[in-house]
Amino acid sequence: MSEDRETQDADDASAEPKRAFWADEVADEIEARDPEDPIVIKGGVSPSGVAHLGNFNEIMRGYFVAAVLRERGHEVRQVFTSDDRDPLRKLPRKLADTDGNIVGLGDVDAGALGRNLGRPYTDIPDPFGESESYAAHFAALLKADADRLGVPVEMLSNTELYEDGTFDEVVEHVLGHADTAREVLSEYQAKVDADYVPFNPICEECGKITERVTSIDLEAGTVDYVCTDMTVGDETIEGCGHEGTATFREGKLPWRFEWPGQWQVLGVDFEPFGKDHAEGSWPSGEDIARNVLGIEPPVPMVYEWFTLNGEALSSSQGNIVTVPEMLDLLEPEVLRYFFALNPRKARDLDISRLDQLVDDFDRFERAYFGDVDDETLTAFAERAYPFVVDEVREDRVRLPYTFAAVLGMTDDRDLRIEMARNEGYFDDDTPEWAIEEALERVDRARAWAERLDNEYNYRIQEDLPEVDVDDAVATALDELAEFVAAGHDGEEIQGEMYETARRHDIEVGDFFEAGYLLFFDQPQGPRLGEFLGELDTEFVVARLRRES
Repeated sequence: MSEDRETQDADDASAEPKRAFWADEVADEIEARDPEDPIVIKGGVSPSGVAHLGNFNEIMRGYFVAAVLRERGHEVRQVFTSDDRDPLRKLPRKLADTDGNIVGLGDVDAGALGRNLGRPYTDIPDPFGESESYAAHFAALLKADADRLGVPVEMLSNTELYEDGTFDEVVEHVLGHADTAREVLSEYQAKVDADYVPFNPICEECGKITERVTSIDLEAGTVDYVCTDMTVGDETIEGCGHEGTATFREGKLPWRFEWPGQWQVLGVDFEPFGKDHAEGSWPSGEDIARNVLGIEPPVPMVYEWFTLNGEALSSSQGNIVTVPEMLDLLEPEVLRYFFALNPRKARDLDISRLDQLVDDFDRFERAYFGDVDDETLTAFAERAYPFVVDEVREDRVRLPYTFAAVLGMTDDRDLRIEMARNEGYFDDDTPEWAIEEALERVDRARAWAERLDNEYNYRIQEDLPEVDVDDAVATALDELAEFVAAGHDGEEIQGEMYETARRHDIEVGDFFEAGYLLFFDQPQGPRLGEFLGELDTEFVVARLRRES
């Protein structure tokens, strides 16, 4: 995180002072409408490109509100719609495989996508050849991500809602009030003329979505259409010219009508959405809900997008990260914490500074147990923390992320534990389960170091490397070994290395290089003295003496 850690949590918690946790405020708004159980919380996405962390925004925002409402005794249904009857308008540059790994189009059957421009996502083959459609593949990725974070979300397919008749009543109502629909829509969308019909049939000949309806038969539940071209930016997806008839289940509402249509058929009480929808989509949806469908829109919540490494999330530009990728680097509770922060506040997820995010989480956790002198943060933690962790346990041990990265320089579990003992994180009373949980962070911090190739991406050599040193350096190393054996800490060892090199008239860089070669078999590495202070003393002394 790029903000000042000392004030960030307090700022996040106090931006809206009515409640310590924003999800309580939203729950208050929902309860003020006296809703019937189950309360329905919805999110949604069009299944294009990669299912990345940005797509997960709405699921996590909804999760915290659902958790608060359940705590208050409500039955809650959290649903997430895949707008999979939308047409594929352009080829994505990146995709994600079944495990969430990002791949390029060259790694899959790109033709399965290219041959299907203009067709609904549910009618397009999965380019990985595993799911029943491209839409199903994408939805499965989001559901797997929700499962990884323990979010009980129900995935719904728009295509299925049309095909099973759920949307029938809404479609019939919109088409039966087409004049009103046109009048309302014209406030938000250009080119709404007297011939505009708010329904997009699927061409029975070529399978593409078409926008040209020539007549409506409400009694029969059908429309007549002509399959015309579709303009996408500067490109044109050609229609086949077929003239046919489609039922209300063989097409879709335009998205400005489909969104409020979902609110009606699913009985939605609350929906969070990104700020990009706040200026155009929400006002039109609200207007259509009230003045075309005759329903009240749900309680809204606009959240700020977060940036990734200082740049906007962008599938086309490759600036994305998936939930599985983040869980390789962070515990699930740390990622939940990121989404628990005030959604109305813009923030940056900087992968290079994940140590700061983890430090913030650790402080948030300590605040819950009363160990941080910050009333605002403590109030936030007291409300949000139980929804962030799987289980509240005060005797957990959290290794600082950068220290965990240092431990990741060795695969020797015993050495990792000894190093943590030396730093006071483990003692004879630390339960085994707490040690095991704490060490899980080490593997994640190691993955972070390798991903970024940062200052922690080194490996301690378990066996003594072959290092040739002259007599002066050998004597200096032996003298440094005695200093370490006397029980000095890392800062003192770092300073003594400079002094030892000077006493023996050795270039400081040459002396440090000898140390790096002994421990890493590389001529450079982390701040060596401080690092040696964290290792097992006997191991360090033996290595400095070149003993195997």
